[in-house]
Amino acid sequence: MRTENQIKSKINELSMQKKKLQTRLAALEENSPERASLLNQETRLDDMMTMLEWVLFEPNGSYHM
Repeated sequence: MRTENQIKSKINELSMQKKKLQTRLAALEENSPERASLLNQETRLDDMMTMLEWVLFEPNGSYHM
């Protein structure tokens, strides 16, 4: 199991990767073939960050009513 600091560090690392990716995206033209690939990478980074945040801030309560 990862510690809270390790999870926060990984979220920070992924955030930095996303910023670099967004910089690359901004430099590309709308119809660039590389753009679709970078957008997919951005989506994966968002998903990974969301999952890590869920682990860090685990919701309380029950999913079954």
